[in-house]
Amino acid sequence: MPQQRTELLGAAATEGGDSVHARRWWILAVLGIAQLMVVLDITVVNIALPSAQRALHFSNNSREWVVTAYALAFGGLLLAGGRLGDLFGRKRLFIASTIGFAAASAVGGAAQSFGMLVAARGLQGVFAALMAPAALSLVSTTFSDPRERGTAFGIWGAIGGAGAAVGLLLGGVLTQDLSWRWTLFVNLAFAIVAAAGAVALLRRDTSSAREPIDVPGTLTATGGLFALVYGFAYAQNHSWGSSTTVAFLIAGAVLLAAFVAIQARAAHPLLPLRVVLDRNRGGSYLALGIAGLGLFGVFLFSTYYLQEIKGYSPSRTGLAFLPLSAAVVLSAGIANAVIVPRTGPRPVVASGMALTAIAMGLLAQLGVHSTYTADLLPALVMTGVGVGLVYAPATDFAVRGVKPADAGVASGLVNAMNQVGGSLGLALLSTLAATATTHYLAGKHPNPSLLAHAAVHGYTTGFWWAAGFFAAGALITGLLLHGRAPQPAPHTQADAQLQPAAAN
Repeated sequence: MPQQRTELLGAAATEGGDSVHARRWWILAVLGIAQLMVVLDITVVNIALPSAQRALHFSNNSREWVVTAYALAFGGLLLAGGRLGDLFGRKRLFIASTIGFAAASAVGGAAQSFGMLVAARGLQGVFAALMAPAALSLVSTTFSDPRERGTAFGIWGAIGGAGAAVGLLLGGVLTQDLSWRWTLFVNLAFAIVAAAGAVALLRRDTSSAREPIDVPGTLTATGGLFALVYGFAYAQNHSWGSSTTVAFLIAGAVLLAAFVAIQARAAHPLLPLRVVLDRNRGGSYLALGIAGLGLFGVFLFSTYYLQEIKGYSPSRTGLAFLPLSAAVVLSAGIANAVIVPRTGPRPVVASGMALTAIAMGLLAQLGVHSTYTADLLPALVMTGVGVGLVYAPATDFAVRGVKPADAGVASGLVNAMNQVGGSLGLALLSTLAATATTHYLAGKHPNPSLLAHAAVHGYTTGFWWAAGFFAAGALITGLLLHGRAPQPAPHTQADAQLQPAAAN
């Protein structure tokens, strides 16, 4: 009798695994919709900000908070959000956070005051920090076959790399043709599809270990990331020498150092150090951070260049980035499905970094009278190819081989590195560009032509620095990453087969 019961349970588990296997690409589509919503929300509101500012009557100095509130909550809570998925179930957390994100978006779209809009953006960041790690860890546990996993993470990397450009396009079209409020309301469509698909397709997952939450680790990680993101964001519109900037950056560094010390001694750490000490994973996290550091500034300066120097409308500006998005999608898919299985991550990621560095150098040649087709388009396409080569393999290898109980926090760290890197890049590159513009104008009588040349000088200074970041990234990833792909961890397929087969 016990033997018969064991056989029945084994058959049920296998049947459940086969059921999930049959619908795995639909699962990826549902999770990809949620990831796209989270990524594009970083940029979709940017183009709408001038219209929102006129409607709600807030100042230029206050405008940064519409972007910063989202980044603060998102970047600060990602590690904690990843661990919560590990402890309480990723399906449950994914559905709840998707619904919460939709509700926060609806509040933001209906905002009647600046405070209401900022609060809604902060809530969006909170739910994004819960949703993004859960979605990525679900992708990791759904695809165990090496070739299919490569394709799945190629698609996922393409979403991450192209989502910001899609956000610019969508933000421009919605703002110009409808209203700035629709840059927030549009999330309801994404969220409804993602939540309904998750209910229908995902199995209920249970925690492999009911460990207590690492409260000291959670507080120091959240506080440290919050302080760093705030410090970087504050520096964007204030001096790097400001006492507030310095205080927050020092506090962030101290808290994150304390976090590492706590993790080394904790019985149940928020981020087990084994996750980041593996060379491939550690190198992948650094690659994602460096990519965010350089890429977010590229979107910012290119957008300013097209709108302020070339006179593009918001929707035309968004369309100008479509070739970059297409290049990301194509290169990410080819990299993970075709190249990485043969070469491993090192040559692909390092080559992507080097190619993007060259593209930044080309963008640094822009002038007031440069044209989109001859001067900007080739650099944008090259950037897309390079970013696709970085994002897809780095995202895959950042979560490859982790224990099932660590999948959520490893996924949270993927998003945290990209978000914190992007926040640092925006603040640092914006400050460097503004300083270069000021120096260019020093002692000169301003006129429209001179102001345009000064602005472009600032943008190209930012592009040169971004080129330096990516060149350093090529060197670092070339040294850290392995030259061949490791075999899939033995527990991965077993975990995929033995999870409960319940539908909800």
